[in-house]
Amino acid sequence: MDFNEFHKWVHKELGINLSAYKPEQLNRRINSLMTRVGIKTLDEYSKSIKSNPEQRQKFLDFITINVTEFFRNPELFTDLEKQIANELLPNNSSLKIWSAACSIGCEPYSLGIILDKLAPNGRHNIIATDIDDTILSRARSGEYTENEMKGINNADLSKYFKVRDDKYYVESKIKNMVTFKKHDLILDRYDTGFDLIVCRNVVIYFNNDVKQEIYKKFSNSLKRGGLLFVGATESIYNYRDYGFEKASTFIYKKI
Repeated sequence: MDFNEFHKWVHKELGINLSAYKPEQLNRRINSLMTRVGIKTLDEYSKSIKSNPEQRQKFLDFITINVTEFFRNPELFTDLEKQIANELLPNNSSLKIWSAACSIGCEPYSLGIILDKLAPNGRHNIIATDIDDTILSRARSGEYTENEMKGINNADLSKYFKVRDDKYYVESKIKNMVTFKKHDLILDRYDTGFDLIVCRNVVIYFNNDVKQEIYKKFSNSLKRGGLLFVGATESIYNYRDYGFEKASTFIYKKI
């Protein structure tokens, strides 16, 4: 089995379309993971993924980039908070937000904390999506480790979390703002009418054709004046092609 055959097998067995990813980068990641788990061939690896639920989950986590924490790149979240206060809330006290590829939920809950501070009486709706059911289940639980909390200051920690047995649990008023759903950015249709879309540190792994299609769909999903917040390595150089203007270094406004 070569990498092309392995990619087809993953699509058939796991429903993940690896052709959307940059191939050199993707195959290096797969090789690295195989080495890490002590497997030498793709044939052997496909059998291991199929027969061993733990190996299957490791592969899904590794491929779908589930690396996250609360307020990742805090200076960028500070910038986002200003943009929400100045650009979005003056026109609409209740916001509709999409946290795409949300992983274990740190990002949508971070958005909930921001909204609770800026507009606590608003009926905000945060839709958080990911391709991985196991990850979504963890996100719904709202349970986190100390390492995932390093972006939270002490005041927010005491206000928005309960601590039990060295685990941190999101308070219900923040949890209740967020609805988690399974969604594939490549295959599934996009909802519309969003004031803000947050999609960070994911699109960078896709090839250019897929990336362009995703940015077009994000633009179509936003209201006029809505914001798109991307990752710290994901500047959109041709943002005008998608009907955006720059609101900040990593925040784009639909015009």
